[in-house]
Amino acid sequence: MSKIKLSILLLTSFFVFSCSNNQINHSIQKYSLDYIGGEYDGLLLKNYLIGSLKSLDMHDQKSNFEIQSDISHSTNLYITNIDNTSDREQINTKLSIKIINKGSNCIVFNDEISVSQFYIYASGDKFLSNQVAIKKIKKDNTQSTVRQFINKLRKINGQCNE
Repeated sequence: MSKIKLSILLLTSFFVFSCSNNQINHSIQKYSLDYIGGEYDGLLLKNYLIGSLKSLDMHDQKSNFEIQSDISHSTNLYITNIDNTSDREQINTKLSIKIINKGSNCIVFNDEISVSQFYIYASGDKFLSNQVAIKKIKKDNTQSTVRQFINKLRKINGQCNE
C-alpha cells in the first residue's frame, strides 16, 4: 500500500515540475532611456518603460544603447448608426521608438506602434465621464504599446541597421 502511495506522490511531483517552466529572460543587452517629452503622457510612458526594463533586468542608464521615444494621442469623433443616437470618440495612440547605439552612432531599431480604442461619447460639457474615459484609455493604450515594444525588444540582436 505504501509503495502505491509513494508512486502516486512521485508521479504527481513529476507532473508539477514538468508543467512549470522558468522563462526568465536574462538578457546581456542593457538599455538606457533618453529624455521623453510630452508632460503627463511622457511621464507615464517613461514610468512604464523603466518598470518593464527593470523587471527584465535590461535597464542601465550608462548603457551605449539608448531608447528614444515619443508618444502622441489623437481623437476622432464618429457616428456608428443611422439615426445618430450613439456618438463615439476614438482615441489613437502612436508610439515612435528608436534605439541608437551611441558607441557606433547608428540606429539599431526603429518602429512605430499604434493602438486605438473608443468610448461612447456623452454630449455636453457637464459630463466628467468623457474626461475620465479619455484619461483611462490613454493610460491603457500607453501600457499596451509598451508591452508590444518590450516583446519586440527581446528579439533585437543589437546589430546596426543600414
